[in-house]
Amino acid sequence: MRCPFCHTENTAVKDSRPAEDGTVIRRRRVCADCGGRFTTFERVQLRELFVIKKNGRKVPFDRDKLARSFEVALRKRPVEQERVERAVSAIVRQLESSGEQDIHADEIGTMVMEALKRMDEVAFVRFASVYKDFRDPQDFADLLGEIAGPDVDPDPVADAAE
Repeated sequence: MRCPFCHTENTAVKDSRPAEDGTVIRRRRVCADCGGRFTTFERVQLRELFVIKKNGRKVPFDRDKLARSFEVALRKRPVEQERVERAVSAIVRQLESSGEQDIHADEIGTMVMEALKRMDEVAFVRFASVYKDFRDPQDFADLLGEIAGPDVDPDPVADAAE
């Protein structure tokens, strides 16, 4: 592991333990050259996953990109980072344990939408508008109608105009 201070590879582990959620190992390290101390978080990867994009292209799965999707949707929303990390970890575990090495992007998008819907409805709508490629306001009204349930009119403005 490279030292973040002097950038040498001469570091040693001083302490190692599982993090709170059990999916990460926290290691305290010290650099033998400069004496700098730092912490790393290491994650066990069960298998190499690939994402099949809508255009058919196959790319390596990127956990950080998944986390960024949550962060963008949840920007300025009152959701703790720990909840986001648990959701990302749960999706990754589900993908790794599925037995499939190639996963369609749509499957991942659906998993993110389900997690966001439970977490924050505003973030869910933000993500859905991009993921489902909304083109006009009626797309939003339809989605809001799904969230509200069958007893709520999804388009009260149209009803008032009639």
